[in-house]
Amino acid sequence: MFADLFNWLLGAGRELAVVIISMVPLVELRGAVPLGVMAGMPEATLIPLAIFGNMIPIPFLLFFGEKILDWVCTLPPLTKFATAYKQKLLSKTDQVTKYARIGLFLFVAIPLPGTGAWSGALIATILKMPKTKALLSILAGVVTAGIIMLIASHSVIGVVNLF
Repeated sequence: MFADLFNWLLGAGRELAVVIISMVPLVELRGAVPLGVMAGMPEATLIPLAIFGNMIPIPFLLFFGEKILDWVCTLPPLTKFATAYKQKLLSKTDQVTKYARIGLFLFVAIPLPGTGAWSGALIATILKMPKTKALLSILAGVVTAGIIMLIASHSVIGVVNLF
């Protein structure tokens, strides 16, 4: 199913596929950059498009994220997942609160499961961080994550090509 979706997106154009995939929660830029590398996109095009796509929903999440998350927690098919996700975010707030902007930057920048721009924006809203400072920390984290994912993607492809 996911292969069909990726092929359909690539049919719409590599650039559009990268932007759309970068906007998807949980996948974000961490999925779009490897896809762009595999599709043969030049880095000078790939990274700005992935960053752009990843950042499109962030201002909306900073303003409305907590209300959206609370609303999703009330939807019967998503209640269990959304509630667990919210609890996971709340469990990570200590990591972010301790170092504020640097903590938010690191949380977004390090490509681990459950981290990223969407989660970072939701944590920032839950913690009532100033929106401009949160946006700049998230942007810096997304740029750093993009560079990390680009290096990792080329490294994996390089190792695979050895065989």
